Amino acid sequence: MSLERFLNQAVSSWMSAEGPNSDIVLSSRIRLARNFKDYKFPTVFTSEEGQKVIDAVYQSVSGHPFSSIGTLELLVMDDLQPLQKRVLVEKHLISPYLEKNAVLGACILSENEEVSIMVNEEDHIRIQCLFPGLQISEALKVANEIDDHIEKQVDYAYDEQIGYLTSCPTNVGTGMRASVMMHLPGLVLTHQLNRIIPAINQLGLVVRGIYGEGSEALGNIFQISNQITLGKSEEDIVEDLQGVVAQLISEERSAREALAKTSNIQLEDKVFRSYGVLSNCRVIESKEAASCLSDVRLGIDMGFIKNISKNILNELMILTQPGFLQQYAGGPLRPDERDIRRASLIRERLNMEH
Repeated sequence: MSLERFLNQAVSSWMSAEGPNSDIVLSSRIRLARNFKDYKFPTVFTSEEGQKVIDAVYQSVSGHPFSSIGTLELLVMDDLQPLQKRVLVEKHLISPYLEKNAVLGACILSENEEVSIMVNEEDHIRIQCLFPGLQISEALKVANEIDDHIEKQVDYAYDEQIGYLTSCPTNVGTGMRASVMMHLPGLVLTHQLNRIIPAINQLGLVVRGIYGEGSEALGNIFQISNQITLGKSEEDIVEDLQGVVAQLISEERSAREALAKTSNIQLEDKVFRSYGVLSNCRVIESKEAASCLSDVRLGIDMGFIKNISKNILNELMILTQPGFLQQYAGGPLRPDERDIRRASLIRERLNMEH
């Protein structure tokens, strides 16, 4: 396993595998924020302390007993080029914060890319587990196993009344963020999502874009996650999120059925127009590409398009991002050059399916 493999392989195993309700739920993620008791938090620590944290975390997991995770590899952010870090963000393996702001940041990645342990981000450790489809409980189980393994070897910053102590007050308590990435074109096309989002917010959950806080919902892909980490158990947070996601799945299926009954030929036309654009374009911007890919994915799920797998679209969602395009090109590209290369890559990958 090498850095090149992480950078050049667009689709992680959690994206290519089928999971429960994977026609609507792309992935489930658990992230646990933890800090070491005897070290300053990353926002104020010294370089020496930061390096000690990296060494301690890597040493604690390098001989891990988890057969499902496979080999672990340490990537130090200062050793990577800006473009390489951007690719890791686009693959959801590191956060935008670790990419741009972390001092002495690092990431420990599993061979199958389902586990990413970010080191010296806002907190000393952020354990992330990504699973395909709706598998929040399964992701939590693996995250807890890794967390328990590390905690046997180091003392965490923990308060008996409050819970785990974190750099950001919004993570204090369980330190857990549970999130689900969903493809919701039906609710967008029927103009129902804007009505649903306020109701979700009232339940202590938040709806964000594809890369989390502050990001856009490209290609009708949304991330639903918990806002509350204090006063609830991990299991309660997961149960609440699963209940809302189950309702969203039901609403999205109903919206697709309604579209099929009332606007079937218009929907089919929209899908095949987008497929035509992707198959023939010579220049395409990332927003248009994401929108067309969403339409084609919906067309596959609804049976309009039968000769393309969903996996190729998962791959193209990553491959057409700016970082990946430039990684493939071997260096920086101007925006207009990226648009030309994006179009060429999409045509090439779609032709491979025939």
